[in-house]
Amino acid sequence: MKTRIFLVVLFAFTISLTAQEIKVPAKVKDAFTKLYPKATEIKWGKEGKTEFEAEFKINGTAVSVVMDVKGNLKETETDITKLELPKGVEEFVAKNHKGWSITESAKIVDAKGNVTFEAQVTKDKVKKDLIFDKNGKLWVKKETKKEKNEKEEKD
Repeated sequence: MKTRIFLVVLFAFTISLTAQEIKVPAKVKDAFTKLYPKATEIKWGKEGKTEFEAEFKINGTAVSVVMDVKGNLKETETDITKLELPKGVEEFVAKNHKGWSITESAKIVDAKGNVTFEAQVTKDKVKKDLIFDKNGKLWVKKETKKEKNEKEEKD
């Protein structure tokens, strides 16, 4: 009987946690609505301690933006096809990541208007994010947790 009561309480607690919404400041929501009045399927989340991320669709395209508490736009990430990646990205992946394939791609614009491109590459169940500049040159490779752990073990 105690086990059943515990499970019911645990279940109710879990539901209440998942049902809690992110409290997005009015300034942030207002700024977002002005920038994206035709956005649909909007989902809000936290990005770090002081920023908010809205994931949404515009004309069927997935977009996410990061805004600070004052409603200032910090970054926009728009899904694109791999054909829209800069020239050389697919060749770079084929040469330097044999057996990996580009499974997702996005165009990222920061608050200053700097443009980068993200290519998520996948092999089996492992994923990596590769960031390229507008000329198709590798800018940053975000390591997976597995890669970080392997690197630390070697040191």
